[in-house]
Amino acid sequence: MKILLSAIYPYIYLLLFVTIPFEDYVRALPNILLGILVIVFPIIVKKEDFKKIDRSLILVLLLFFGYLMVNAFLSGTLGEDFSIIKKVLIAVGLVLLYIPVNDFDKIKKAIIFSSMAAIIFSVINIIILTNTLNDFHFGNSPMIIEALLVDRLYLGLLAVLSILVSYSLMRPKFHPKNRYYLANIIINMLFVFLIGTKVALLLLVFLLLLRQLYGTKKQVRIPILVLFVAILGTLFYVGFTHKDDKEPSMLTSLVTNTMTWELRSETWECGWKIAKKEGVNLTGIGFYNAKDQLILCYENIVNSEKRQNFTTKRYNTHNQFLDFYISAGLIGVLLFSALIIALFIKNRNNYFPIASLLSLVAYCMFENVFHRQIGAYYIGFILIVLLSNKMVAQNKTINEG
Repeated sequence: MKILLSAIYPYIYLLLFVTIPFEDYVRALPNILLGILVIVFPIIVKKEDFKKIDRSLILVLLLFFGYLMVNAFLSGTLGEDFSIIKKVLIAVGLVLLYIPVNDFDKIKKAIIFSSMAAIIFSVINIIILTNTLNDFHFGNSPMIIEALLVDRLYLGLLAVLSILVSYSLMRPKFHPKNRYYLANIIINMLFVFLIGTKVALLLLVFLLLLRQLYGTKKQVRIPILVLFVAILGTLFYVGFTHKDDKEPSMLTSLVTNTMTWELRSETWECGWKIAKKEGVNLTGIGFYNAKDQLILCYENIVNSEKRQNFTTKRYNTHNQFLDFYISAGLIGVLLFSALIIALFIKNRNNYFPIASLLSLVAYCMFENVFHRQIGAYYIGFILIVLLSNKMVAQNKTINEG
């Protein structure tokens, strides 16, 4: 029985990642698969399996999660805040449940299959819309957003992860499978352009720049990087420079005239107001209470329709660092930051883990990733990449490319 469970366990684990984008359609399935993994884990796990995970880093992760639990319990907000804390538990749990899995490449491929399935589903919906509607626009159109499988931001994150995974699986020398990974990279990049998710687009540019710092031929890579940064800097300077006081620049208009900019600018402003009002708070006010405070701030919005929208939907801060500071206090955000710094130090010489870490930080700057179950799953995947001792050896071939 133990042998059979050990054989099917990895496939249940990878099936979990395949089904993540479809949570709105098969919401119970990921939870069922997660429950099966939790039950089977103690039966099949072996002592030597724990060598796969960096023990010092997993202790930092557990310390952060433990603090959230203890702090909420002592503050009397555990019942209210557990809906958020349990999503952090999902990310931590995915790392622990990975321990009996011997082939991480299978999990990587699950990300690729999951991304491709999400793209196919979304593109079919978009095609149906283009054939039924006369007025259709790509990018920020509400219609295209409705056609997507899940939230555009998380589809962008999945696409970025799929691109990174494909690149990490490519062999330095010619291999027949490389063409499939290259095709997947191109498809995901085109999809990111199609749905117009600016966070993913900017992140991909930074990941391309980051790649120049790794591998051989640095005498060629570094000048290319410097030149590219100089060109980008010039474009941004020219783009954000106002022609006059009345007419904003092209890039300023592009950024501020998006559907999400107005939302984030409002939530960030209210978040900072709450943080300033509370002062230096070591333990925070709790996740649920933080949302209540945000609602009170939204009540001051002048536009009645906008005020109604913000208060009804109870928008969070849309910045995970700010959210942890308000909700879990200075200790909470320092522990989270310490975890990120420790992960960087351990993986700094390897491109794939560091690119994954940069993706985590980038999305934490624009989204409360632990407020959505899909976000917790993908953060869990990134943490596996960063905490796994095997990833260092596997990425040496990439760094030599």
